[in-house]
Amino acid sequence: MSSDLSIGLHDLSAATTEYVLTHETLAGRTGADVAKYHRGLGQLAMSVPAADEDVVTMAATAARPVLARHGTDRIRTIVLATETGIDQAKAAGIYVHSLLGMPSATRVVELKQACYAGTAALQFAVGLVHRDPERQVLVIATDTSKYDLGSPGESTQGAAAVAMLVGADPALLRVESPSGLFTADVMDFWRPNYRATALVDGQESISAYLQAVEGAWKDYTEQGGRPLDDFHAFCYHQPFTRMAHKAHRHLVQYCGQDADDDGILRAIGRTTSYNAVIGNSYTASMYLGLAALLDSAGDLTGRTIGFLSYGSGSVAEFFGGQVVPGYRSHLRTDLHRAAIRRRQEIDYARYEELHRRSFPVDGSDLAVPRETTGPYRLAGISGHKRLYEPR
Repeated sequence: MSSDLSIGLHDLSAATTEYVLTHETLAGRTGADVAKYHRGLGQLAMSVPAADEDVVTMAATAARPVLARHGTDRIRTIVLATETGIDQAKAAGIYVHSLLGMPSATRVVELKQACYAGTAALQFAVGLVHRDPERQVLVIATDTSKYDLGSPGESTQGAAAVAMLVGADPALLRVESPSGLFTADVMDFWRPNYRATALVDGQESISAYLQAVEGAWKDYTEQGGRPLDDFHAFCYHQPFTRMAHKAHRHLVQYCGQDADDDGILRAIGRTTSYNAVIGNSYTASMYLGLAALLDSAGDLTGRTIGFLSYGSGSVAEFFGGQVVPGYRSHLRTDLHRAAIRRRQEIDYARYEELHRRSFPVDGSDLAVPRETTGPYRLAGISGHKRLYEPR
C-alpha cells in the first residue's frame, strides 16, 4: 500500500435533540449562581432528548445527510461509538442501518470506551480504508450524558451525535500518523450495568484527564510527531468547555511554554461554541468541537489541527489532522446551526419528568409519545424489543 495515501474525513454531520434546558433555568432550581455554570464550567445550556429520542435516533439523523450526499455504494462498514448502550449484545448501529435502509452487505459493530470510543472508531476506519481504498466507512459517535438529579454532574449533561464518512482523498480533513497513546486504570467516571446514571469523582476525573494529556503527548513526540508550534488549533474532549482550556493550558506548560490566556483562546476558542450550548455528548464531544471550528473559523486550508481524545477509565489519544483544499464547500454549517436553533426550551419540571422516565423491564408493552420533529423516533417497547420508525 502506498505510504502517501491520504485518508480522513470526507464528510461530517451533527445532530442533537428536540429540547433544551438553559443553565439560567437550572440555576433557578438549584439556587446556584448562574456564573458557576457560565464561567466556571463554560456551559450555557444542555440538550435534552424527547421521550421518543435516543442514541439511535440521533445517530440516524446525523448520518442521513451523509448518505443523501454520497450514497451507500462504497460503504461496507458502520462503526458506532457510544457509552449510552441500549443493549448488552446487539449493536445500536444495526437499528441505524435499518432506519437508513442500507444494504445487507454491511458490517456493523459498536465500540465502547467512555468518551474515547469515537476516536477508536475513526482510527479503525482509517485502517479499513488503508486495506481497501475504494471503500468508505461510516463512523457515528452518539451519546446522551445523564447524571443524578441534584448531583455535581447534572449541569454538564447533554446529547448529540456526529456522523463522519471516512475515505481516501478526503474532502475535509486528512488524518495524520503517528498517534500518541495512553492508558491507565483509574476510577474517575464509570457506570455499572445496574445504573441508568453515571458515577463520577470530579477531582479525580480532572486529574486523570490532565495525566492522560501528558501521557498521550509524550508518546506522540516519541513516535515522531509534530512539535507543538506546528498546530494552528486544538480540539479536546469537552466534558464541559472550560476543561478544554484547562487541558490546553496544561499541555502548553508541560511543553515548557508560556500559557497566556490569549494564546489558549486562539488555539481552542472556536472549538467550544457548539458544546457550550449542547452540553457533554461523550463520544461525539471532540468531533462537535471540530465541527464548530470548521464552521466558524476563517480559511483553514493547509492548517494542522491537534486532537486530544480522552475517555475516563482511562484511554487517551493525540493525533493531528490537516485541513484539505476546498473543504469549505463541503461543510454543513447551516444544518448544524439549524439543529441547535430548532430545539424547544423546556422548564425544569418538564426536564425532570423526562429525566425520571424509564422503560419497562418485564417485557410489557409501552407506546412512546410522539414528540420529536426529527426524521426518526423510538415508537415503543414490546416484548423487551425497541421499535423504531421514520417519523
